[in-house]
Amino acid sequence: METDTPKATSFARKIAKKDIMDLPMRSFRGEIVVVNSGENLQEIVDELLMQEVIGFDTETRPSFKRGQVFKPSLIQLCTDEKTYLLQIQQIEDWSALKEVFEEPDIIKAGVAIERDIRELQEIVDFEPQGFVELATYSDDVGIDANGLRPLTAIVLGFRISKGAQTSNWAKADLTEQQILYAATDAWVGREMYLRMSEALAAFK
Repeated sequence: METDTPKATSFARKIAKKDIMDLPMRSFRGEIVVVNSGENLQEIVDELLMQEVIGFDTETRPSFKRGQVFKPSLIQLCTDEKTYLLQIQQIEDWSALKEVFEEPDIIKAGVAIERDIRELQEIVDFEPQGFVELATYSDDVGIDANGLRPLTAIVLGFRISKGAQTSNWAKADLTEQQILYAATDAWVGREMYLRMSEALAAFK
């Protein structure tokens, strides 16, 4: 693990794959709420609007044929207490989330989120505000890595499973492995943003 950083933070600049494998595996241990209808969506939105930082991610059914493209199947939003997994293909109208996505005072943090946002905009029109791309934000603390796995290893000191990454996210009934995987991805996004923000504040 390289520690020669251009900024005065405690983070390593890079990490090798073999070093990631030596780290302990961790996953989200809080409450996970799978949402497959719009019945209580406004209550969820009201809760999200009270947050300062939300971990954000999406999952899409993988395509194994050339030219075949699927719409996002899942939106993951992690708060300070729980992670919501919204099965957007099971929800008739999830446009209430626009209020969260367009609120500039609520940070929505994740890795490689530009495509996620663009694909969601093709389903529901919204003007994204308050989204933070951690692969770019990491530059401010002197980290060269930009993938979710290496960033998690460097910033949080553990590794996460990618076992369910290419599974079928369009299924109505997600497996326990999928649910935990999806919640973990959103959780580490929030945790990394908070940790990097603390490091930047200490540097100043």
